[in-house]
Amino acid sequence: MSSDEGVVERIKIFTINELEKSTDHFNEDRILGQGGHGTVYKGMLSEGRNVAIKKSNKLEESQREEFINEVVIMSQINHLNILKLLGCCLETDVPLLVYEFIPNGTLYHHIHNPNEEFPITWKMRLHIASDSAGALAYLHSSTSTLIFHRDVKSSNILLYDKYRAKLADFGFSRSVAIDQTRVVTHVMGTPGYLDPEYFQSHQYTEKSDVYSFGVVLVELLIGQKAVRAAFEEDRSLISWFLSHLENSSVLNIIDSQVLLEGSEEEFLAIANLAKQCLILDGKRRPTMKEIWLEINRILSLHVPHINDLNKPKPEQVFVRVSKSANSSTFSLESRVLDSAELSLLFNPR
Repeated sequence: MSSDEGVVERIKIFTINELEKSTDHFNEDRILGQGGHGTVYKGMLSEGRNVAIKKSNKLEESQREEFINEVVIMSQINHLNILKLLGCCLETDVPLLVYEFIPNGTLYHHIHNPNEEFPITWKMRLHIASDSAGALAYLHSSTSTLIFHRDVKSSNILLYDKYRAKLADFGFSRSVAIDQTRVVTHVMGTPGYLDPEYFQSHQYTEKSDVYSFGVVLVELLIGQKAVRAAFEEDRSLISWFLSHLENSSVLNIIDSQVLLEGSEEEFLAIANLAKQCLILDGKRRPTMKEIWLEINRILSLHVPHINDLNKPKPEQVFVRVSKSANSSTFSLESRVLDSAELSLLFNPR
């Protein structure tokens, strides 16, 4: 038995009867979403717990390897802002993975199909950005191996209670030894989010995840899709965004839904952070930990809404991270950190 198959044995094994019963025999009405990797169904286990069940499209050797890879990757991860794998089913020809159920759908849906009753406010967007950046920083620096997500995009960011974020879909992910910095692979990913440097070299690094995250930041800021409609002048969201930033007109394209909710300083800070993530030379891009710190600094600038004043505050621990004149490291000045943030900040690899 390989070590990877041993990992599969160590997680919870569900029977096909359990999963068929929980989904009403994989009824179409239970479908949460469909994609290149397969179909996701909502199920309810016998104890009343809601789950999301991922059913692969077909059984091929590459599909089996992807299934094993996802289980192995997910078994190494324990983070509040990363979707939790509960178990799998090995009784069927088609692999089945069982995840925790996240009730509020994807970030992509909320940005591009907004609901007037539950709008994603600017402060929510900053928190979503912080949660997602923290999850990626954890993958890049706080696990026993270096994990590249390889498919960071708004549709792989799920929203749970109070619209906080969980990073999902690790089908393309790769785990490498700490002393490795890249993986050579066939180009895989989603148009609009793909790192141009990776596309040319076929070498994926942690900075390729950074580029994709930069695209998500632009989506949060501008509210447009990574690939714009065919009738629009510039189909690339990134080139359109960067041209406005270069011409000092980026404030003209901020998402109208949040334009009155944030300050010019906040919008420009996120825009400039996104720009650094999108630098063509990957070595010059910031790390995800630096990005996470900068987003939290920007959050500290945000003037709280009246409703925010009544929310319970996290344990107040104040830190000061300095920045040298020649360093790309961002500073976090006297900001309140919660326990998850403290763990990430003070437990680097």
